[in-house]
Amino acid sequence: QVETLKAKVLEQAQEISRLRSEQGGTDAEKHRDLLAAENERLRQEMKACEGQLRELQQRQQQAPCRDCPHLQENAGLQEQLSQLQREAEEMRAKLAELDLEVQQKTNRLAEVELRLKDSLAERAEEEERLSRRLRDSQETIASLKSQPQQIKYIIKTVEVESAKAKQALCETQSRNQYLLEQVGMQKQVLKEMEQQLQSSQKTEAQLRAQIMMYEAELERAHGQMLEEMQAMEEEKNHAIEEAFSRAQVEMKAVHENLAGVRTNLLLLQPALRTLTHDYNSLKRQVRDFPLLLQDTLRSARAEISQAIEEVHSTNRELLRKYRRELQLRKKCHNELVRLKGNIRVFGRVRPITKEDGEGPEAANAVTFDADDDAVLHLLHKGKQVSFELDKVFPPQASQEEVGATMHTAGVSGEGSHLLLTLPCLPQVFQEVQALVTSCIDGYNVCIFAYGQTGAGKTYTMEGTAANPGINQRALQLLFSEVRGKAADWDYTITVSAAEIYNEALRDLLGKEPQEKLEIKLCPDGSGQLYVPGLTEFRVQSVEDINKIFEFGHVKRVTECTNLNEHSSRSHALLIVTVRGLDRSTGLRTTGKLNLVDLAGSERVGRSGAEGSRLREAQHINKSLSALGDVIYALRSRQGHVPFRNSKLTYLLQDSLSGDSKTLMMVQVSPAEKNTSETLCSLKFAERVRSVELGPVSRKAELGSWPSQEHLEVLKTLLGDSPSSAASPGRGHASPSPGQLSSRSASIRRKLHTSG
Repeated sequence: QVETLKAKVLEQAQEISRLRSEQGGTDAEKHRDLLAAENERLRQEMKACEGQLRELQQRQQQAPCRDCPHLQENAGLQEQLSQLQREAEEMRAKLAELDLEVQQKTNRLAEVELRLKDSLAERAEEEERLSRRLRDSQETIASLKSQPQQIKYIIKTVEVESAKAKQALCETQSRNQYLLEQVGMQKQVLKEMEQQLQSSQKTEAQLRAQIMMYEAELERAHGQMLEEMQAMEEEKNHAIEEAFSRAQVEMKAVHENLAGVRTNLLLLQPALRTLTHDYNSLKRQVRDFPLLLQDTLRSARAEISQAIEEVHSTNRELLRKYRRELQLRKKCHNELVRLKGNIRVFGRVRPITKEDGEGPEAANAVTFDADDDAVLHLLHKGKQVSFELDKVFPPQASQEEVGATMHTAGVSGEGSHLLLTLPCLPQVFQEVQALVTSCIDGYNVCIFAYGQTGAGKTYTMEGTAANPGINQRALQLLFSEVRGKAADWDYTITVSAAEIYNEALRDLLGKEPQEKLEIKLCPDGSGQLYVPGLTEFRVQSVEDINKIFEFGHVKRVTECTNLNEHSSRSHALLIVTVRGLDRSTGLRTTGKLNLVDLAGSERVGRSGAEGSRLREAQHINKSLSALGDVIYALRSRQGHVPFRNSKLTYLLQDSLSGDSKTLMMVQVSPAEKNTSETLCSLKFAERVRSVELGPVSRKAELGSWPSQEHLEVLKTLLGDSPSSAASPGRGHASPSPGQLSSRSASIRRKLHTSG
């Protein structure tokens, strides 16, 4: 085995030497030399191309005319040469890449050689170590071979020797056993060395396969590089030949056309002088153009400013005429409505409050028309719906303004500060004042607030101590008018207050507020309605009114719901009766002012009403539905109007049957979450506005003259008794001129009123 091992080690060493000798002359150096030669050849060709380029540039510089059209052809040739130069640069770049690739493969080959050398050195060291161990093993084996004879001899003589010899024999046997163990160990080592040798042979095979792979890769890269270089060479030669042929043809054409160009230049010189003169003239004009432009712009600005001012003046005049015509149209419309007896409808929008919450649901969905204060727009489900009423009050209005409006039409808003705008205040004041004055003159007047719960109806009708509502302001105006006529008239004003709760009519000023009252016809055959047992208080001042308001307000039913903290659960009616007596003519008038605060319509699902609140809501909605039926019947001019379907409509029969001047204040909320209720309220308001009640009758009767003296004075003032001036002493003293003037003015005023 040792000899076989030696033979294998020697064979491996020979193989490594052969590989070294073969590798010493690898093809990498040959490839590198070949690439270097090819690179040198490409550089020579590049120099030749650059020479041709310089020659073409010199020919171009020698051209006698720069404006010659053949310069464009020369430029094309130059562009082609530049392209060839770029292609040469690309070839250089490719050669550099190939050199870099060859250098990288050479470096990898050197690394492989270095690893192979290290492996061979390790192999040599291993062989040396194995050789030493082999020699040691051989020496040990030789010594062991020589020892058995001595041992045999000792064994033969052991029988005759002493105990000392026996001990030596035992020691010799032990040493023999030890040597046998050493031989086994050397065999094991030899086996390991054979395994290491096999591993080295495998490593050598792997290295040889890797070297062959690198050589094949180098050969493939070299072939690819040669093919690319050959293709590039052919392409370059072909391009150079084509460019050179084209250049020759084009240069020939340039020389042929050069003579013609020179002739054309001689012919163009006069035209050139003309163009030079024109150019100088244009240059002077361009220099003077900014000044001319500034003058022109100033003139244009002045003209445009004047035109704009004229347009603005015209627009202002048109706007003034439009507003005047709008006011005239409203005046005519109001007069027409008065003649037809239509129900006047005012709208009031309350502001957004904290009860509306925050976010998209609290967004404002109501807008107003900038030019028409009777129109408002509601954004409902993405669509804008417009409504036209007699007057619309935005949220900016204050309670004081509403009070002023009350004096004319009973307009206001709820839950906050909503009123008419200041520019329209005088007109609204006249509107309301006319209604209150009508009550004093003997007409029935009804002002009622309608809208969903929480829209501000109670605030509009009653208000607070600091900001009174329609009720108290109307009575204040009433007293003011009465005081103005105190010289000729005697007035008695009584006030009653009632509510309709769950279809039961109750007296808010009586001692027994829970007692149910009934509505009946007057026994005098006038067809008027009255409520037997309804408490009436005679009032003589505003202080009396405040006490009555406070007393009645405490007894009215209000509860808290999800929509309103103080929701009215009943319809409240304030009845003001004005009875007047003209001391001069004996004319008696009876007028009624009904101020109605309707309970708000509500959706039970949103208000969260349960139990008694639910029954209240059902009765409220039922009575409001009956009111809608009455309005529909009146609008469609039906023969039968269902006034008796509810206590509310039955009590308002005098106000809705054509014998009353009626004003409706529709209260709406601008919040997005309330648009459905707002839409219903505004549609109902439009229907009410279209109802024609017909002419209103006056409740007045002429009494007897208080004395013959009044009759004689009246005849004298009217000129019907010419003898009265000549007979001053018939039973009574003649009036003084001042008395005649005062009585004349008073009588004429009363006659005008009665007419």
